[in-house]
Amino acid sequence: MKAADAGELLLLAALWGASFLFMRVGAPEFGAIGLAAVRVGLATLVLAPVLLWRDQWPLVRAHWRPIALVGILNSALPSVLYGHAALSISAGLASIFNASTPLFSAVIGWFWLRDRLTPARSVGLAIGFAGVVGLAWGSASVSPGSSGYAVVACLGATLCYGIAANYTKLALQGVPALPVATGSLGAATLALALPALWAWPERAPSPAAWSAVALLAVVCTAIAYLLFFRLLARIGPSNAIAVTFLIPAFALLWGGWLLDETITPAMVAGCAVILLGTGLATGLIAPRSAKVQPLG
Repeated sequence: MKAADAGELLLLAALWGASFLFMRVGAPEFGAIGLAAVRVGLATLVLAPVLLWRDQWPLVRAHWRPIALVGILNSALPSVLYGHAALSISAGLASIFNASTPLFSAVIGWFWLRDRLTPARSVGLAIGFAGVVGLAWGSASVSPGSSGYAVVACLGATLCYGIAANYTKLALQGVPALPVATGSLGAATLALALPALWAWPERAPSPAAWSAVALLAVVCTAIAYLLFFRLLARIGPSNAIAVTFLIPAFALLWGGWLLDETITPAMVAGCAVILLGTGLATGLIAPRSAKVQPLG
């Protein structure tokens, strides 16, 4: 992996780490479906003018079927599922469950696309997951009244992400990031429009909730999706999806800065373990004697 790709991977992790905090603020007032619909709708409004300005709308029309399916799997369903989880479990815990995404992606890619997992990358996945478990043990907490359904929702979302990443490689390879991101978010908006109207909260959300969802849509969705689909095209699904190992570390760092949560030495050690595992899983760190086989 090139240094520029590694830098974008870290930036993407920082953006998606913040998304769990914004969901925790917005979900109680918007509800899971309303939050998801506003998130993907605003993100579509941000990206659509850029798509038209760059004259890439024909690419969306040419590939609308796979783009629409990616929109359901990568945007609509996960946004609703994580919105539901945000109602009852902490942002840190939700982000930690999200770190199982590379495991789903790697297994699906192995079965479906015959992607190879080298020993070094397999070890990297194991180390990264161990770091996530370590962070969960020391810092994540379940809020009062939480439900096991929230955990199932998180795992269901990660499964959707794993399927979507591999399907994107299979069906949309060579399609630029902008039409894939904009088209998929637009498809998710259409899919969630009627359910959101039906489930819209009776009490109007507060300005703070709207601000959180606006940041979630523009920064953590529109901009982040452009980064993600560009990385997906350049370094492959198994490498790009490894960003989820870094997200819990950033979610905890954002929580310490914005919510005044305590950051302990155990958290710092867990972040270091996660960085090591991600480096091995993506090939950024490789044994000198081993020849890295690209997965993307």
